[in-house]
Amino acid sequence: MFLSLILIIVAYLLGSIASAIIVCKIMGLEDPRTLGSGNPGATNVLRQGNKTAAVLTLLFDLLKGTLAVLLAQFLTTETWVWASVATAAVLGHLFPIFFNFKGGKGVATGFGVFLALSWTTALTMLVTWLIIALIFRYSSLAALITTFLAPFYMFFFNSDLYLLFATAIISLLLMWKHKQNAINLVKGTEQKIGAKKTS
Repeated sequence: MFLSLILIIVAYLLGSIASAIIVCKIMGLEDPRTLGSGNPGATNVLRQGNKTAAVLTLLFDLLKGTLAVLLAQFLTTETWVWASVATAAVLGHLFPIFFNFKGGKGVATGFGVFLALSWTTALTMLVTWLIIALIFRYSSLAALITTFLAPFYMFFFNSDLYLLFATAIISLLLMWKHKQNAINLVKGTEQKIGAKKTS
């Protein structure tokens, strides 16, 4: 139990590392929290026109989720621990202790944990996101649809109850974090992928 608690705490702390803010700081770019939706994530980094910074942000956000779950899988075979660690990593990204509990929307970190929990689920999610994003050019719409479908994908590829429960919780959290994007999509004011802030 003590090991499980340590793994969950480590996962949360890993998730709390805001890659977008750190990458932009190192590369001399604007704080992503001042752009677009104010979300410290790869999409807002991309709005500055720096693809390298956006890719690095995406990669680091993904890896912190994957590494947290892989560490848990290396140290224990208990799937409830894997599920708890995955959820903790995403919660860390959404509510980072290092940044006043104001984090990103968790799509990359969520994908990272799914990649470690079930690579087939993650691959299906990636294909879904790419198709929606390429057709409609809205990152948020692609994220909303993909996260909504994630529990169904996990059920199809891996029916472990703990992993299913974690997937459902993570999906609900990610959709909740995208509630303003959903409102903007309905209003027609949501920014498309690659669009720079106009105000």
